[in-house]
Amino acid sequence: MNASIKPSKVVVIGGGIFGVSTAVHLARLGVRTVLINDGPLANGASGRSLAWLNSARKRTDAYHRLRLAGIDRYRTLAVRYPDAPWLRFDGGLTWDADDAGNEIAEIFDYERDLGYHAQWLAPQRIAAATPGVDASVVTRQGAIFNPGEGWVDLPSLIGTLVKEFRTLGGEIVTDAGRAMVDVESGSARGVITADGMRRDADAVLLAAGGDVPAIVAEAGQHIGDSTPVALLVRTKPIRHPLKAVLNTPRVAIRPTPNGGFALDAAWSEEEVSVKPDGSYDVRQSTLEGLLREASRVLEGNPVLEVEDYGVGPKPIPGDGEPVFGELPSISGYFVAFSHSGATLGLIAGELLADEIATGHRHPLLADFRPERFSASQR
Repeated sequence: MNASIKPSKVVVIGGGIFGVSTAVHLARLGVRTVLINDGPLANGASGRSLAWLNSARKRTDAYHRLRLAGIDRYRTLAVRYPDAPWLRFDGGLTWDADDAGNEIAEIFDYERDLGYHAQWLAPQRIAAATPGVDASVVTRQGAIFNPGEGWVDLPSLIGTLVKEFRTLGGEIVTDAGRAMVDVESGSARGVITADGMRRDADAVLLAAGGDVPAIVAEAGQHIGDSTPVALLVRTKPIRHPLKAVLNTPRVAIRPTPNGGFALDAAWSEEEVSVKPDGSYDVRQSTLEGLLREASRVLEGNPVLEVEDYGVGPKPIPGDGEPVFGELPSISGYFVAFSHSGATLGLIAGELLADEIATGHRHPLLADFRPERFSASQR
């Protein structure tokens, strides 16, 4: 880390969970912080995230440790807000297709060896462990139930954090258009918004979702980018017993605070097309297909109706791993760019704020530094 003294002012670009979480953690540390967003808060990926809190299946040890720390912070938050309808820990249930790619037995052994709480369930045992599932569609290899998993509604969480941020004296600027980081003599000096307004700063955090790689490229820096288009459909409220997050071969489902469901799937994202003007074309048949797939795996096969949907970039770095920390050759220019925004949102904000404020590089982020892309380029 290049910084050696506590910054007196930090500007955060991005009103999603990474930006807001880091901003509130900076404010808690007594750092004057300004949060800037191109539109209303949570208008990007955080507003259309399945937001499953987990460290399921296989990933690197470092990534697993970071995700576990992320879940731990949500556990602490859940104690502060025990009745919040936007944060629940009712477990996660996953099963694979009945084909050569079915990894349920292997994944169960892997998670159990890690000490990650996992139960293998034959279809007939699912109802007793977690209600609301049509067990007749679960493949013969069974399912894994992870009792410690949960979900969060990120717009609700962001709203809660913003109240605290404002109470601590934080400033929020929305509808500012695309912001540019002002770099002079190898240091971040502030931010210039689309209207030409300049805001000086001792450090800048860029947490602008899928726009991060393009914005750092303006400063001659490279971050690998595999960002696809994502689609999240929210259904109208219904009375239904499902509380867990479901990850199934054809649809992922989680409850929403108002009694509906949030749905997504890899196949549905592939059906979204981008128009010449940059807007998105979402077919009615895709929406109906998601509703149909969700109804098929839910107990009672209920009729589901679309309440609304969100579509846009889903931030994913080029190697799939998170990118957190200071750019290698620009002092005071920090980035947050990752797919696991919900699970990592609180812990990433905490660790980044600490790095910005103290200059201490946290070992939990050691494997996720942006310089790994610079090294690969060289």
